[in-house]
Order: sequence, then structure tokens, then C-alpha cells
Amino acid sequence: MLDHPCFDEKAHFLYGRIHLPVAEACNISCRYCSRQVGVSYHGCRPGVAERILTPHEAVERVAFYMNPAMKVAGIAGPGEPLYNQDTFETLDLVNERFPRLILCVATNGLLLPDKAELLAQLGVKTVTVTINTVKAETIPEVYLHIMGEPPEKVAEQFISCQLRGIEACVELGMRVKVNSVLIPGVTSKGMEDVAVQSKERGACMQNIIPLIPLAGYSHVLAPTCEELRSTRARCEKILPQFRLCIQCRADAVGIPGRTGSCRMMEEEDIKNSNSRSI
Repeated sequence: MLDHPCFDEKAHFLYGRIHLPVAEACNISCRYCSRQVGVSYHGCRPGVAERILTPHEAVERVAFYMNPAMKVAGIAGPGEPLYNQDTFETLDLVNERFPRLILCVATNGLLLPDKAELLAQLGVKTVTVTINTVKAETIPEVYLHIMGEPPEKVAEQFISCQLRGIEACVELGMRVKVNSVLIPGVTSKGMEDVAVQSKERGACMQNIIPLIPLAGYSHVLAPTCEELRSTRARCEKILPQFRLCIQCRADAVGIPGRTGSCRMMEEEDIKNSNSRSI
């Protein structure tokens, strides 16, 4: 069993992870994304954080919440980690001070072929790549721009970077999970293709997550439980599926399967017991 609550379903109920919100800038614009900084802990969704931390503040945050149940330190935004230099400084500092932690990065994959070797050198063991489609014609329906370019102009290049990035990480010994946002009538048409292409590059699992109706997709209904279930069932014939994702904030901390949310623990809870499980 990998002691990572977002890669192993048993670990999901046993071990904690801490997200370090050091990556503010992003190099693409997803139509469903609404990034926000300054959001209280009552708002639980990707792309939000109470504030952006410096690398040194991030390390101190890990120290504050550290306990025997904490297994993973990850960087998942609120922007694109590989587009922010503070990501790499943070990983280096955390790895030096807390070498037993599993370092994890969540990325859109655009820069992954160029950064995979650096991630490995910094001690990263797990990578999550968000791949919503491997069909070039669907890219403009999902993204507003990619590195400032019209999505239709760079669609093939973007998909190629994502897939080559998976391959590079796997070759360097990292475990790769693929996240895919299920948008009814858009990405739902090609989820099995994502699973096939990801498996061929060495990804170990897929995490199909429901659309949260925001931004350009605020008018679209989230997929039903049956749509989500049936899509996962079809893709599971190709690639193992992770079904427990709670779509965490960029500053989430805790044991996902126990808290049922991604709110931070109260500071007094940590101060009162150094050995308490998160």
C-alpha cells in the first residue's frame, strides 16, 4: 500500500496530507476554473486558498501540522505549480527538513516534460496530471487559452506535453495519477480515450471528478451520480479508478477520509496534542 491518501483507498482513511499554497500564477485558463485567494476555510474546492505562502512559510506550516499520521506534502495550486519558481524552492526545503514525507505535485502537464527531471531530483514521488481530453477538437471547449495562445492553435502540442510528461515521470520512478474533470457532453465523450493514452504512458490510475459548475461552465449542471458511476466503470476496464477524491483546496490539510472535508484543523487542536492524528 502506498501511504498516500489520494493514491490508495485504504490510506485515504488512515493518513494525512498537507497542501502548500505557494503557486499563485497559472499558464493556462480552464473554462471551469475560478481561482481565488482570500477564501475562508468554509469554501472547499480546487483553486482556492486563504493566502499564498512563501516557501519558508510553507515549511513552517508543515512543521506546525506534523504528526505521525501526516504522510504527504503536496503542491496543488491555486495556480500551476510548475509555472511558479516557489514550488521548486518549497519542495527542496520540505524534502531537506522532512525527508520521510512523500512529496507530491499536481499539474496541468504543459511544462511536465521539461520539469520532470527536476521534480525527481527534489524528491517528488507522486505526480497528478489533469488530462480532461486527448481529442484536439475538444480542447477549445475546455480551455480559454494555453500560455496566452488560442487553444485550437496549440491543442496538439498541449496534449503531447501532457502525455510525454507522464512518460518522463514514470521513467524517473514517480507514480502518476491522471485527474479528469467529467463535463457532461464535453469531456464525457472521450474519457476512455484519456484512460487508454494515460495507461500506455505508464499512469497507475485515473481519478474522474465531477464538474463543479463555475466560471464558463456555471450554467452547466454537474454530472449525475449515475453518469459519474458509469463513466468510471467503463474506464476501469482500462485503468484502475480512484473514487474517493473530495476535490480539495490548495491549502487543505488532514486525513481526507476522516474529516470528510478539506478544512484546516483548528490551531488549538494541534497545540493540545503533538501526537494527535490529523
